[in-house]
Amino acid sequence: MSEPIIYIDRSNTREGKLEEVKAALPRLVEFVDAHEPQLLAYGMYLDPEGMSMTVTAIHPDTTSLELHLAVGGQEFRRFAGLIDLRSIEVFGRPSDAALEELQRKAAALGEGGTVTVHERVAGFFLR
Repeated sequence: MSEPIIYIDRSNTREGKLEEVKAALPRLVEFVDAHEPQLLAYGMYLDPEGMSMTVTAIHPDTTSLELHLAVGGQEFRRFAGLIDLRSIEVFGRPSDAALEELQRKAAALGEGGTVTVHERVAGFFLR
């Protein structure tokens, strides 16, 4: 049985790049919205100083996460000089293919970025 996948990544904005990050975020959100109708939720957040960025997504299943990584790959690469990805956390069980892509994404967008998978132990429901 497939299960939802919750994705959270955290990055630092590179020095002097905050305005470029702010300009690039709406474009990425519009792209994802237009190309991934299966995605349940997608959001991007900056801390008050604009130095820490958090991306959140809720996928209905691992196939959705795989599609997101394949379709969005080129768009994600636009952030390579703008952010330093610190971590990716996945809640749920991604496929091996999705996990490999997440590790590639972490390596491409930051030095030492980690990927951590948290397997569901009990309960998850959407209302």
